[in-house]
Amino acid sequence: MTMKPYVLTQTEYVNNEELNYPFEERGLQFGDGVYEVVRIYDGEYYLMDEHVERLYRSAEAIKIEVPFEKAELYQKLNQLLEMNHVTGDAKMYLQITRGSAPRDHVFPEGVVANLYAYVKDVPRKLEPMREGVSVITHPDIRWELCYIKSLNLLPNVMAKQEAKEQGSFEAILHKEGKVTECSSANAYLVKDGTIYTHPATKNILHGCVRMRIEEFCEKLDIPFKEIPFTLEHIQEADELFLSSSTAEVMPITQVDDKFIADGKPGVITRQLQQAYEQDAGIPEYRSIFETVLRPGFEEPEPQADAN
Repeated sequence: MTMKPYVLTQTEYVNNEELNYPFEERGLQFGDGVYEVVRIYDGEYYLMDEHVERLYRSAEAIKIEVPFEKAELYQKLNQLLEMNHVTGDAKMYLQITRGSAPRDHVFPEGVVANLYAYVKDVPRKLEPMREGVSVITHPDIRWELCYIKSLNLLPNVMAKQEAKEQGSFEAILHKEGKVTECSSANAYLVKDGTIYTHPATKNILHGCVRMRIEEFCEKLDIPFKEIPFTLEHIQEADELFLSSSTAEVMPITQVDDKFIADGKPGVITRQLQQAYEQDAGIPEYRSIFETVLRPGFEEPEPQADAN
């Protein structure tokens, strides 16, 4: 992933090699901040409104004042793409912390928040999206306010590392057997034509792609139920998938040492992948369907409600 040269800060645009903050920076010392990752396709932001709204909600939840009004932030982030001549697939990372101040647990007074945003080239994960991925299961030991997209990610990092060490793509997190989400994605189970996922409570991140998937399901007449599923339910699942800004709609074909159904991406997952590509404006020549599955692949018929 290639880092683009220009970075947006709370005061100016700088070269990424010149960006620095004092070591007494609250994001560094306390994880006292929030962030967003926005997908970019062909030089255009995808789901930008959803990400910006969540950024401000997260900042408000931990009492950080964003240095820019929303309209100004949009303008500056668009300029960031222009300055970096972004024309392909990439991601924009934006972080806001409470600022730089002598280390003290109490919020500092009169301190301006630190902000930086940068862009990296990031190709789509085509092969995993075509073939599906394996995941592991892992206890969810995170704090109780996961709806805030904060910098406090150590439990997520540990779970993701364990998945990597076991040769898997992700870790499905669970509280006493009840699945919440993944270490960096939302999780879904399909049974008898219905999608099940954890409700959008404080215990999960309300994913921007997750919100769009719910809209896809309404249009495709696929039942979408915010009802938690368990590790036991996974054993009998017809399909399993996850979603995030960089993983898009990713089929899960194996959990721990067990294959899901026939070990191949399922029909509903394929429908949602195709809906995602259409919504994101992915051209046919870069579609996973056109380039890999087979020429003339036809969209599956929507599944009827089995309940």
